[in-house]
Amino acid sequence: MAQLIAISHSCSPNFVCNGARKPDPYLGKLSCWRKIGSRSNGFNGNALVFNNVNLTQASRNKVIKVVVASGNETEASVSPKGGLRGKLNKVVLAYSGGLDTSVIVPWLRENYGCEVVCFTADVGQGVMELDGLEAKAKASGACQLVVKDLQEEFVRDYIFPCLRAGAIYERKYLLGTSMARPVIAKAMVDVAKEVGADAVSHGCTGKGNDQVRFELTFFALNPELNVVAPWREWEITGREDAIEYAKKHNVPVPVTKKSIYSRDRNLWHLSHEGDILEDPANEPMKDMYMMSVDPEDAPNEPEYVEIGIVSGIPISVNGKALSPATLLSQLNEIGGRHGIGRIDMVENRLVGMKSRGVYETPGGTILFSAVRELESLTLDRETIQVKDQLALKYAELVYAGRWFDPLRESMDEFMKKITETTTGSVTLKLYKGSVTVTGRTSPYSLYRQDISSFESGQIYNQADAAGFIKLYGLPMRVRAMLEKGI
Repeated sequence: MAQLIAISHSCSPNFVCNGARKPDPYLGKLSCWRKIGSRSNGFNGNALVFNNVNLTQASRNKVIKVVVASGNETEASVSPKGGLRGKLNKVVLAYSGGLDTSVIVPWLRENYGCEVVCFTADVGQGVMELDGLEAKAKASGACQLVVKDLQEEFVRDYIFPCLRAGAIYERKYLLGTSMARPVIAKAMVDVAKEVGADAVSHGCTGKGNDQVRFELTFFALNPELNVVAPWREWEITGREDAIEYAKKHNVPVPVTKKSIYSRDRNLWHLSHEGDILEDPANEPMKDMYMMSVDPEDAPNEPEYVEIGIVSGIPISVNGKALSPATLLSQLNEIGGRHGIGRIDMVENRLVGMKSRGVYETPGGTILFSAVRELESLTLDRETIQVKDQLALKYAELVYAGRWFDPLRESMDEFMKKITETTTGSVTLKLYKGSVTVTGRTSPYSLYRQDISSFESGQIYNQADAAGFIKLYGLPMRVRAMLEKGI
């Protein structure tokens, strides 16, 4: 039986179905439809009739757009004529398909009298979170679902600049969630322009950092957009309230098992918060981790991996050139099986409170070790010191959601300039949770064996050190003379 799906005039049903190209393991499975005919219905003019086919791969950087209201369900997509809190025309909602965002769809329609366009960004969170989104959005009352594969853009334009800058927040955090929010928010601004929306919305709570990261990006890229944050407005206080609201508005409650942890996953990392982790004295449970094995259970033999780097940006693994997203995915797999990249920390949230989080960043930990080690060859002492100082501020800006701040952009240009010669390769040994550098080489290396050797050479005369030490130590010598009355 063919299923009727209305495609709006702003949509371009550009799908890649079975047989068109090979599946890509990094995007996972997304629904696609094969055109078998067309006919007219009463919704948005012409409608296309598609047969549901197997879940398949869409090419990178392609946009999958589906208007999910159709047939007898068309009535559900028509917005109320007025809202309880105001009137908006169309809202683009950051959508995951979970309980919160499923409830937000009818709440927006009820309170703002608007159409809701659900937007989902694929940043490498996995197939389980992307599966069945069309049906969920339709059941919630959305008029349209837009899915974008942002994995390559995420790694190339957000992760790699942070890696090149050496940005680490509060000594440990590799900024996995912090980097993902601006790429998602930027795509939402683009979609809002494309579909003619006058507002954007997100499901972030009023206690977290993500609300700031989303909204600062909205402000920077389109200050005319209205922003709706339901968690700061509605009376829903928890999961049970949300379930009751969903039942009242005939929204099917997602039947997925509720995790005891609050998790955020993308191609760079997986974060864990909540439950027993809220007490910093508790050790994480062994079965909590999902990207990495327990170091105690990792292989008893080390694995060596060579990372090729050009101007501070990784380009290859073991001599094979790879796209940014593919490279990171491979290193996640390699690092994960050796228990690499587990971080347990108490951090200072932007909103003022402290929070405890556990992060898994296997591929990112390998890359940070490689780039930092290569810089030991290619950067001089003063440059490394200045770079490290600026990296702290860079990380703070990213953590605080100021990705599109002119200060971060200017600092990024500085990082790009001073790492022009950070080119070469680094070999690392992975063993039971540890990353050890075993070799590094660069055509721009400032290391000279003929100078560093303990044997005398023509460039460095050891006898010259005596005069250097006297001049370098002169301030200390003068102070001592003053104290002793000399």
